[in-house]
Amino acid sequence: MATYGRALRRGLPRAAGGEAWPPAGEAAGDAVAAPVVDAATSVAEAPAAPVAGAARPVAEVTATPVAAESAAVVSSPPVADVEPAAAPAAPTAASVTLRRGLPRTPGGEPWPPASATAAVAAVASAPAALTLDTVAPAAAAAPAAATPVVDAPAAVTAAAASAVADAGGASLRRGLPRTTGGEPWPPAGTARAAVAASAEDAPAAETPASVPTPAAAETPAPAAAAPVAPAPAPARTPAPVVRAPLTVPRTVWPGRAAFHRPPAAPAPRRLGPFTRAQWAGVVVIGGGGLLVAAALAVLFVRALLSMPALQDFLAAYPGEYHLPEGAPVGIPAWLGWQHFLNGFFMLLIIKTGLTIRTEKRPAVFWTPRRDKKGKTSLTIWFHQALDVLWIVNGVVFVVLLFVTGQWMRIVPTSWEVFPNALSAALQYVSLDWPTENGWVNYNSLQQLAYFATVFVAAPLAFLTGIRMSGVWPRGNTKLNTLYPIDWARKVHFPVMLYFVAFIIVHVALVLSTGALRNLGHMYAAQGSTDPTAYADNWLGFWMFVLSLAVMAGAWIAARPMVIAPIARLFGTVSGR
Repeated sequence: MATYGRALRRGLPRAAGGEAWPPAGEAAGDAVAAPVVDAATSVAEAPAAPVAGAARPVAEVTATPVAAESAAVVSSPPVADVEPAAAPAAPTAASVTLRRGLPRTPGGEPWPPASATAAVAAVASAPAALTLDTVAPAAAAAPAAATPVVDAPAAVTAAAASAVADAGGASLRRGLPRTTGGEPWPPAGTARAAVAASAEDAPAAETPASVPTPAAAETPAPAAAAPVAPAPAPARTPAPVVRAPLTVPRTVWPGRAAFHRPPAAPAPRRLGPFTRAQWAGVVVIGGGGLLVAAALAVLFVRALLSMPALQDFLAAYPGEYHLPEGAPVGIPAWLGWQHFLNGFFMLLIIKTGLTIRTEKRPAVFWTPRRDKKGKTSLTIWFHQALDVLWIVNGVVFVVLLFVTGQWMRIVPTSWEVFPNALSAALQYVSLDWPTENGWVNYNSLQQLAYFATVFVAAPLAFLTGIRMSGVWPRGNTKLNTLYPIDWARKVHFPVMLYFVAFIIVHVALVLSTGALRNLGHMYAAQGSTDPTAYADNWLGFWMFVLSLAVMAGAWIAARPMVIAPIARLFGTVSGR
C-alpha cells in the first residue's frame, strides 16, 4: 500500500541543549520502530473496555518517543475467546543497534549489551490496527527489553506468534495466572524473540468506538509508573444546617444578651458555712427572733409573778441569802487586777482558738530548741502560751480567794441558793431587777454563775486543752486509752462557747444594773455597805474604758509580725 508521509509532533530534546525530538522534517511514515513483544515485562495491567461482551485484562500502555532506529516493546496480555485477524507475511527485518541505558545489576554494564540489535521494518498498515482489547502472546526481539511498553494490538496474530517461535528465542519464565483459576502466564512455549511487523500492512481490527486507538509511532506515551495507592478520602464534614426562610416578615430581633455573655461572677467568700451577706441575714433575722422571744418571755413572766403564790415565793426567797459569819466585805484591789487579767487572756485565747479551727495551711511555724520534732504552727504556740499565762493567773486567783476568805462570796454555803437563784432569774426576766449590793453580797444566780465559771468551766478548759497540747505524752498508750483525745475535743469547744456566752451576759448585766456602781466596785475598788449609795465618781468607768482599749490593741496586734519576735525567744520561727 502507498505510504503517505506525515510530520511527527516534536517533543523535548534527547540531550541537554539539543534540538527538539524528532528532528524537523521527519515524517511519520518514513521509518517506524517495529514493536518488540516482551511478554515477561508486562506485569502491571489495567482493566480495559469490554469486547464482544466479555471483560479482558489489558496491560498498561506506555511509550517513549524513539528514532526511526529505535524499537518499541509491547507487553502482551492474555488472549481470550477472540478470533485473530489474518496476519500478513512477515516483512524482512533489518538489524539496528539499540541505545544503551542503565545497568540491570549494581556495578554492571549498561543495558542492553553492546551486541544487542533490534529488528526494524516499514510500517505498512495504519496504527489504528492497535487496539486495547485482546492481544496474542509475543516475545521481544532481543534479551534486552526497551523502556517503552505498549499493549500489543489485535493485529499481532498467530503468524506473529509463529515468527517468534521461528526466531529461536529463549523460553520465558512463567509467573502467576492472569485470570482466577487460569494457567501460569505467559503460556508454555513462549520465547523472547524479535518480531518485525508492518503496522501499515496489518489489517485494522475491529475496535469498539468507546476504546481509544493509541498511535505508537505518532504520540509517545509517558513511561510506565509504579501503581500508586489511592489517596484516602477526605473526612466528610457535615453540611451546615440551613434554616428555612421565614414565611412572615421579621418583627422581633434578638437583643444584646443573645450575643454577649458576661463573665461569671466569682464565688463569694465564705466565713464558715455562710457568706458575709448570709451572716448579716442570720444576725438580723436571729436578732429579731430573739427580741420577739424575749418580749414574749417578759410578758409571760410578768403574768406569772402577778399571781399570789408566786408573790409569796418572792417574799420567802428574795434572790439572796445571808453569808456565813466572818465573810469579808468589799472587793480588794488585787481582785480587780485579777479580774482584768482574766478577761484579757480569755479574749485572746478565744480569738486564737477560733483561728486554729479555721486555719488550714499555716503560714508561720514554731519549733522548740530541744525538740526538733515538736514543730507546730505559730498560732497554736501563741494559743498555748496564753493558756499557760491564764492558768498561772487562775491559780493565783484561787489561792488568794481561799487565803483572804473571798471564796465565801462565790461558793454556795446553803441549799437556799437554788430557790433564791430561781427567784432572781424570774426578777431578771420580768425586768424588775432584784435588790442587790455586790459590795457586800452577790445574789444567788450570780453566785452560781461565778462558781460554775471558776471551779467547773475553767478546770474543764485546762484538762481538755492540755490533752490536745504538745505537753501531753503521746507515746503513753495507757494514758491515751484512759483519756482519748476525741473526748477532749468534744468538750473543749463547748466550754469555749460557755465562756463566750458568760462574758456577753455578764457585761450586759453589769452595764444595765448600774454601770457606775458596778464598775466602781470591780475596777476602782470603791463601794459602800449602803445598798442605796452609789459611787458618784467616774474612776471605775474610765478604768474600764482603758482596759477595753488595751484588749482591742492586743486583738489587733495578735498577728505573726508581732508574735514572731516573742516566739523566737523560746524557739525557732520558720516559714515552712
